[in-house]
Amino acid sequence: MFQAETQIRVRYAETDQMGYVYYGNYAMYFEVGRVEALRSAGFSYKKMEEDGIMMPVLEQTTKYLRPGKYDELLTIKTTINEMPGIRIAFEYEVFNEQRELITIGKTILTFLKKDTHRPSRPPQYLLDLLKPYFE
Repeated sequence: MFQAETQIRVRYAETDQMGYVYYGNYAMYFEVGRVEALRSAGFSYKKMEEDGIMMPVLEQTTKYLRPGKYDELLTIKTTINEMPGIRIAFEYEVFNEQRELITIGKTILTFLKKDTHRPSRPPQYLLDLLKPYFE
């Protein structure tokens, strides 16, 4: 299992009239979580795309437990529970500054060849980076 944490401060523009994080912004928080998690393992989305592979999102689920609030520093814990194949699943837990769990989510992405939009195996260098976490 691979896990990483990153933090993001809630900006005013990301809140609704109640001062709570607008629900649609959690998709962006999840993206930040997964990109930074993979970066922490030494993986670069940019390099993968330059190599002709992209990762579109197929599914996203989100469960809101408590509101995130303006100016809070949120911690996004991102987990990969299984080695990727044609698809890769990320699970998220978002915590407020008091370390209370406020949101949980999951995204499933797939690997596609950039030129043909056909399914692809994950880049070998991604598998090599993740393998030690699953041994």
